[in-house]
Amino acid sequence: MNIHEYQSKEILRSYGVAVPKGKAAFSVEEAVENAKELGSNVVVVKAQIHAGGRGKAGGVKLAKNLDEVKNFAAELLGKVLVTHQTGPEGKKVHRLLIEEGSNIKKEFYLSFVIDRQTARVVMMGSPEGGVEIEKVAAETPEKIFKEYIDPVIGLAPFQATRMAYALGFPQEAIRKASGLMLKLYAAFVGKDCSLAEINPLVLTAEDDVIALDAKLNFDDSALFRHPDIAALRDETEEDAKELRAAKSGLNYVNLGGNVACMVNGAGLAMATVDILKHFGGEPANFLDVGGASTPETTAEAFQIMLDGGQAQGIFVNIFGGIVKCDNIAKGLLDAAKIISPDGKSFPVPVVVRLEGTNVDIARQMLKDAAVENVMVAETMEGGAEKIVRLVKNAN
Repeated sequence: MNIHEYQSKEILRSYGVAVPKGKAAFSVEEAVENAKELGSNVVVVKAQIHAGGRGKAGGVKLAKNLDEVKNFAAELLGKVLVTHQTGPEGKKVHRLLIEEGSNIKKEFYLSFVIDRQTARVVMMGSPEGGVEIEKVAAETPEKIFKEYIDPVIGLAPFQATRMAYALGFPQEAIRKASGLMLKLYAAFVGKDCSLAEINPLVLTAEDDVIALDAKLNFDDSALFRHPDIAALRDETEEDAKELRAAKSGLNYVNLGGNVACMVNGAGLAMATVDILKHFGGEPANFLDVGGASTPETTAEAFQIMLDGGQAQGIFVNIFGGIVKCDNIAKGLLDAAKIISPDGKSFPVPVVVRLEGTNVDIARQMLKDAAVENVMVAETMEGGAEKIVRLVKNAN
C-alpha cells in the first residue's frame, strides 16, 4: 500500500526524522491559509499523487508570496500530471502539500528496502540525490552504497556513520545524518514498510539534515497490525479493478495489454504471462483467484477482466489442486449469465485450459452449456497460442 508524501512525512516526524513544516491542502483557499500559517519567505506548492517525477512534470512550484501560492494551487488542483511513473494517462491532482522552503546546499538519496536475495533489509544511499535513482544505478553504479542490516541487531550506529561518510556529508553534519538514518530505520521496521525512500535528503546551508521528500510503502499483509496506516489509503490513486478484486479476495494487477488471463497460484500466473508473451500476445493483467475460489468469486473475476473493454480475449489457465475445476467452470457459466442477455455467450473469445481436481466434470459442464466464444484447450501451450491468435485475428 502507498500513501502520499505529506502522510509519509507525518509518520517520519513522529519518529523524530527532521522534515520541513507543512500541511495538506484540498482547496485553493486552504492552500493560501496554510501558507499564511507557515510564514516562510519561500513556500513550496507540491502536487500529491502516488508517483515520482512530479518536479519534471510541473507538479512542484516555488512561491514567493501568497498570490503565487494562490495561482499555483489553482493551476495544480484538478490538473492531470504525466510522469515517468504514471504512464501516458497520468494522475489527477486532488490534494497539495504546502511546505516551507529549505536553503539547500547539497542533495542526497537514502532508502531502506527488502533485499530478497539476502532476506535482509538493506540501506541504500547515493550522493546523487534529487534525480531518478534508477538512472544513477544504470549509469554510475559506483555511486550507490549499501549497508545490509542484521535483523537481530538492527541498523548499527557504525553502519549509519559509515554511510554518512560514504555519501560525503561534512564532519559537522555526520551525527545528524547518521541519526536520521537510525530514526528512518526505526520507522521502516515499526510500521512494517516495504520501502522507505527519501529523495532528496538534503544538507542545508545551516548544516541541518532534512528529509525534503518522503515515500513510504507498506506490506499489505501486515496492515492488520496498523489500522492507522490502513486509514490513510487513498482509493482515488489506485486502479479501480485492483480495488474491486481485493474486496473479493482476488489478486489482480493491471499489465496494460489486451489478453486477459485468470489462473490459480502466483507461479502459474507468471508462467502464463510469459507464455502469452512467447506467442506474441500482450497480457492485460495478472489475476490469481487463489486456492479458495468459489463460483461467485470466479464470476466476479470475469466481470473485472471484461470491465472497461480492455480485454479482447481471456485465457483461463487452471491447475486444480485445492481449487476444483468444476467450480471454475460454474463460475464461468455464471459470468456468462450476468454478462450476456441470454447467458449463452461472451463478448470476447475465452480459451479454457483445465487440469486437476474434477477436470472431467468441468469439461463436460462447458461442453453441455455450449457457451458461444468459449473454447477448451488440452494444453497450456495450445491454449496460449490459440487465444493470442484469436485476439490478433480480431484486430
